[in-house]
Formats: sequence, C-alpha cells, structure tokens
Amino acid sequence: MRRADRLFQIVQLIRGRRLTTAAFLAGRLEVSERTVYRDIADLQRQGVPLEGEAGIGYRLGQGFDLPPLMFTQDEARALVAAARLAQSWVDPALGASIDGALGKILSVLPMASRVAAESLALYAPAIALDDVTRAHLRTLREAVQARRKLWLDYRDEGGKASERQVRPLGCFYWGKVWTLAAWCELRQDFRAFRMDRIRDAQMLEDVFRDEPGRTLADLRRRIEANCAEGRTI
Repeated sequence: MRRADRLFQIVQLIRGRRLTTAAFLAGRLEVSERTVYRDIADLQRQGVPLEGEAGIGYRLGQGFDLPPLMFTQDEARALVAAARLAQSWVDPALGASIDGALGKILSVLPMASRVAAESLALYAPAIALDDVTRAHLRTLREAVQARRKLWLDYRDEGGKASERQVRPLGCFYWGKVWTLAAWCELRQDFRAFRMDRIRDAQMLEDVFRDEPGRTLADLRRRIEANCAEGRTI
C-alpha cells in the first residue's frame, strides 16, 4: 500500500470511532505500531485534527471531513465489472441510472485508477434479458419499493392462464431467469412468478403493510426450512 493511501486509510479508520488505538490501526493496515505513530504525527503536522496520544488512542476532531470517494485501482475495476454485469440483467431505466452513477464515480478518480478501470477487459452482452422480462422488471421492482399490490396476467409452465392479485416482496435473479416472490391473494400463500411467463403486469393503487406470516422474512424462513428438509416452497 502506498504511504498516501495508508494515511488516508488511517483517517478513515479513526473517523466515526470514539477512540482508536495504534494497535488496532497497525493490525488493520498490517504495519508496525511505530509506523502508525509516525504517520499520525505526519497527519497532525499537516493539519488533520487528530486528538489523543500514544498508548491511549486517537479520535478525529469535529469539523473535519474528507471526500468520500477514494478507490484503489482494484476497487475501481470491481465497480466497473459490477456495473457492466448489472446493466445486462436489469431494466433499461435502472441500467441508465447505473451508467450515470458509474460515470460520476469515474470522473473523480485519479487518472491512473480511471484508466485501469475503463480498460477492464470484462464485458456482458446487452441481450441477456428477453423482451418480456425487460418490459416487466421495472414495474415489478417499483411495486416492491412502493409496497403496492400488483395485478398479473400469468401463464404457468403448461401455458394455463390465470389472473392474480399479489403483494410483491422481492425480485430475484437465478442465473437464467428473474422471478417475483409474492404473497398471492388467490392462493393465500407465497408464490414465485417467472417474469418471462407474465403476459401483463399492472401496479394497483392498493398499498399493503407487513402482516405476520406474509412478509419477505417469513418467506425466507420457509425457504430455509424447506431446503433443510430437501423440499421446495
């Protein structure tokens, strides 16, 4: 780790903590306590209001802050990789937001980190999602966020049609397909709906609240119990 990066990390580790010892910093940064004492002294000479002393601990004085965006080259590459992959598996609106957020992050990186990130040879095709899923994913995820019920025109594996009113709980990606986890008002139970089998989806005005036995946490507990017993939902 470069010394400049280490100094930045020291401030980041101390901020938000009531008291931080040199031993803790040395362990996190994998350096000696003597190196930490020397770095602390250098930061204090540069005007960083670090209060405390050796053997007791340090804290950051009030009124001091640092820009939150400071990434290593590996971290910058990881952000680009995650963004490229995600853009291929989400709806266009969310994909555009990912692109805008990534652009803001890259614009404030040091030139070396930015070049390293943008030159990452990892790509995902833009045709990952089928048209049906792409059309419905935004509606479904927004319904989950707004906690509004959905009306679905659904086709099961055999092509049988049904209309459902559901409480959307979460959108899940399984490597090949997206599914909507929901509480089905018709079946009075949890159901998973494949998005590529949804013919139409409309967000309703009805807002729902958590009720015991019908929440995402309840569904997760059921899944864990069923998995332990070798069963599905």
